[in-house]
Formats: sequence, structure tokens, C-alpha cells
Amino acid sequence: MSEEENKIRKAFARKDWSEIKSANSWVIFKVMSEFVEGFEKLERIGPCVSVFGSARAKPESKVYQMAEEISAKLVRHGYGVITGGGPGVMEAGNKGAHSEGGKSVGLNIELPFEQGGNIYIDQDKIINFDYFFVRKVMFVKYSQGFIGMPGGFGTLDEIFEALTLIQTKKIGQFPIVLVGKRYWSGLLEWVENTVLEDYNYINPEDLKLFNLVDTSSEAVKVIDDFYSKYLLSPNF
Repeated sequence: MSEEENKIRKAFARKDWSEIKSANSWVIFKVMSEFVEGFEKLERIGPCVSVFGSARAKPESKVYQMAEEISAKLVRHGYGVITGGGPGVMEAGNKGAHSEGGKSVGLNIELPFEQGGNIYIDQDKIINFDYFFVRKVMFVKYSQGFIGMPGGFGTLDEIFEALTLIQTKKIGQFPIVLVGKRYWSGLLEWVENTVLEDYNYINPEDLKLFNLVDTSSEAVKVIDDFYSKYLLSPNF
């Protein structure tokens, strides 16, 4: 039996009450411990911007280099950088922040492939998670802006999580910047033409919840303009 088949069968296996109680208690305490560690390490990091993107981006790629450049500029403008802590765009984000002496935060998650903490994260600002949902709470709670570089399902999940929370007013309308018009345009056209116009499942105002840019300067300018508008500024 393969590992995948074993996971499926295990999910449907009947358990007695003591097994259920024991398993649930362990999960509850593990989740609590991840929340506590996250809150304790991140509550004093100051204003930060999360940089999302593919773990598979290579250092020689334009996407990697753009993420590094954006993160370095963010630090020069007074912001720290939060990433998922792994390779690819995440590594580039931490590398850019580290190169400028800024705060470089890594919210790493244990995965069967790809993921491993990169060397550019501040050692006192790396956290390892087992649960995606706890990790996403940390991204949202401690970020004052979101940069979406090209990426896969995980990147889409993180961007749409932020969009949903802003749309439903569960968090403030922090800036969301999608970098790479060639990469994002098809998705955004579908959102506008199909989700909005054909089905009316979102409001026209929802299209204003994100910004589409092509350069590092444009990306950072969106963040700066937002905080200038609200008379806010980084405090480190």
C-alpha cells in the first residue's frame, strides 16, 4: 500500500473514543504551541511586508532577482520582509532584506518536498510550522502589505487569503501588489470577465483591492503611497 493510499484509508478508519480524544488533544496543544511561538517572536518586529512566490524560482531567473531587488528596496524604505522561509522567491526575499541589514523573517513549513529554511533569515525570526492555517494567520497578522510574485498553488492560496480577509473586512485594506503583468494578467482577466461580469460573484470595487505592476520601483511605490496616504510611516 502506498503512503497516499494509507493516508486515505486512515482518514476513514473507525476509532474508539479514547483514540479520538488522545489524537485531538495532541493536535490542540500542538496548534496552541505554534500560535504562542509565532506571537512571541513576531509581536515586536515592526512594520513588515510579506513577499509570496514560487519555491521553484532559480537564482538566475528574472523572478528571483526581482524578488530580491524588491525586498532590498523595501528595507531601504524602512520595512522588514516576511517570507515563507524556503527556497526560490522566499530565499530571494530574505536575501534582499538581509543584504540591506533589514529584518528578515521566515515562516517555514515542513513539507515532503522543496521546503527548507534558507540561510538569509534572522536566526531569532525563523519559525517552523506543521499547520498551514497557523502559518497564514502569522502572515496576515504581522504584515502591513503583501507582494505577490509569480508562484504556484501556495502563492495563489496566500494571495487569495489576504484578498478574502480584506474583502470581508476582517483585516484592514492593506496594499496587495501583484508583480509581473505577463504572469498575472490571464488570471485577473478571468476574475473580471467571468467572476464579475458573467456571474456577478464579486463587486466591481473588489478589483481595486490589488495592484498590478511590472517593476520593483512600482511595487515599492504602491506600499509607500499607501502609507503616505494614511500618514503612517515605518518606525525603524
